[in-house]
Amino acid sequence: MRQVRSGFLPGVLVVLGIVLSTASAAKPQARTPAAQLPPGTQAFPPEVARVLEARVREQLEGRLLGGLSVGVARGDQAWTAGFGFRNVEQRLRATPRTTYRMASVSKCFTAMAALQLVEAGTVSLDDDIRTWVSDFSPKPWTVTVRQLLGHLGGVSHYKDPSKENHVTKRMSTAEAIAIFKDWPLVVEPGTEYSYTSYGYNLLGAMVEKASGKSFGKYLQQQIFAPAGMKHSALDDFRTRDGWHAVGYRPVNGGVARSHKLDLSSRFAGGGARASVVDLLAFGRAVMASTLVKPETTRMMQVAMQTRDGRLTDYGMGFATYPVRGHYVVAHAGGQPETSTYLVMIPAEQVVIALAMNVEDQGNLLKDIYGSLLEVLLEGGTRRRLAHATDPVDEVLYEGLYRIFTYGRSWYTFDKAGFGTPPEPGDLVGAFAEASKLLSREALSADPRASLKQVKQAHHPLAGSLFIRVGMQMAERIASTFGPEALAAYPAEGALVFFEDYLRACEREKCPETLMFSPGVRADIARLVGPWKRANAPELRTVLLRSVPELDVALGALERAFQDAPVHPDWSEEVITLAQKPKTPADRAVRLLDWVVKNHPGSIPSLLARADAFLVAGDAQAAELLYRRALERPTGPDVLSPEKLLAKAKHHPVRIEVLRLATKLHPGAVPLWQALSVREQEAGNAEAAQAALARVKELTPPPPPPTAQGAQAP
Repeated sequence: MRQVRSGFLPGVLVVLGIVLSTASAAKPQARTPAAQLPPGTQAFPPEVARVLEARVREQLEGRLLGGLSVGVARGDQAWTAGFGFRNVEQRLRATPRTTYRMASVSKCFTAMAALQLVEAGTVSLDDDIRTWVSDFSPKPWTVTVRQLLGHLGGVSHYKDPSKENHVTKRMSTAEAIAIFKDWPLVVEPGTEYSYTSYGYNLLGAMVEKASGKSFGKYLQQQIFAPAGMKHSALDDFRTRDGWHAVGYRPVNGGVARSHKLDLSSRFAGGGARASVVDLLAFGRAVMASTLVKPETTRMMQVAMQTRDGRLTDYGMGFATYPVRGHYVVAHAGGQPETSTYLVMIPAEQVVIALAMNVEDQGNLLKDIYGSLLEVLLEGGTRRRLAHATDPVDEVLYEGLYRIFTYGRSWYTFDKAGFGTPPEPGDLVGAFAEASKLLSREALSADPRASLKQVKQAHHPLAGSLFIRVGMQMAERIASTFGPEALAAYPAEGALVFFEDYLRACEREKCPETLMFSPGVRADIARLVGPWKRANAPELRTVLLRSVPELDVALGALERAFQDAPVHPDWSEEVITLAQKPKTPADRAVRLLDWVVKNHPGSIPSLLARADAFLVAGDAQAAELLYRRALERPTGPDVLSPEKLLAKAKHHPVRIEVLRLATKLHPGAVPLWQALSVREQEAGNAEAAQAALARVKELTPPPPPPTAQGAQAP
């Protein structure tokens, strides 16, 4: 059995005073009634339920505007709960029984229905969709069922949400298809991933045609009833009961009723309603292959790829991607009245279902499911990114992390019987190629170009390099230390995964050709010791806002980070504390200074401090930090003209952000245009004219008109 190791600095645990246990902080909760659990499950032990509830409440603090229902299942145990109100005005509580609009989680049901018909031999994945939906106008290219299931068909998504999110008419299937049937394709099918709810409406129309049943009836008979989803249906205002959540939209820190939208216009792309108990039942049915054969389940949960060999991170009806070495199968949803998330970790038999009756809450739901996974699978570890001061180390760690997360996730997914991984191929060549890509010489020559290569190394066009290498590493660790050893790495991190792989190779006397290059091994040895001290078990469960002496805790962390080229990134937590409305200004500045000192390569840290300078009127100091951020490997992407323009729209000193942005990107016409408007609104007529003059300088003149009758050369 692999032991948990700690190289943490002696005494720091005592200094921190630490850890306020979330389990003891939560109020006792009664055992969940069986009627509020999915079929075939029993309640988690009370002590586990208390920790899960505490984690949800922790994330909801200051963020819950309406109602939330939560469901969690692991194996045959489950827990469900409700928070807040399904009807704010009448103070009706949200419960596990509350039904919500599912939004795009509905696509999971649609995909399952379509693939049942494929299994029956009624439909072929390579059928032209017009075979089944003749109302869909002819296009320059064939659009297949397979492509639509993976958002590779080129069908447009919503064009004008301001109109399409306010459809109040009850529509037939033909009327719903008529909305977009004559629109041109946005890309050639198969060449690009292009998310589309209307493409799923085509699949819903196909289900009706091929089955001879209405879409709602088909779902009820073939999906909802067999899965044990007792309260699921296509949403219809006329059939809602008193358990259905009233929908809201965020307005000025509060909520207002959502604008009315009849979901018949997106019946198969986002038209269902369900409870979180229903979603848990569905997730368990998916993982058990109750609704389709195991080979079909595998096909749904493996990412499709573009024609040139890029994975799309979307299978058939589900998004699929690795998170800290877990193979995640999921779908998010958002539309008027609702925000939803369905998350499955098939290899570890986990399902999480989240539904809220407030729009635009995707980030909150993502934080909640991440926190729940920490409890279920990672020993309560707080998920933190890694920070590297040196740009070369930043790119190196990104590569090591990607090999780990793709390798562990694919290995565990495959061993659980769900995956269809790439063939190992020439492993000696693969390790040599990975070593070359991660060599300090290559990374130092051009960190940004190297980062781009690193981020493409899992794709089939790159020979699925990182997946193949990472799976081989996971296989070696499992065979040497036992499969249970793999459970530790989501918490311990990529560097420990690499260290243990090299230890396994030494024990098993692997060929040196499978142990990476001496240079890469030296970098791992240089980074892993300091990382383990900074990521000690005592620190992984700490929540800074709960420690009794924050300054003492920050001092202890600073000592833990000392001489660590790569360490866990605590900047987000400290920035949040600094930006809380009640934090005194001088206290906020000290916290932000701590963040920049201890995370000098963190773009969010640099920008948070810079924005504080902007608000304080020190544009010069802000510009210096923005330029430091721009120099980082990911700087040009994070601080692109488009993203700066979007940031300026929501910034308290918009005009200062635009002024700074034009200095960073003096050739970006949209920035100068926006600055001209802002200067004019601020009464700075001369500055507005100067910005407008810059727009004219940068805008190329139109081509001269061609004389009538002249022949082009």
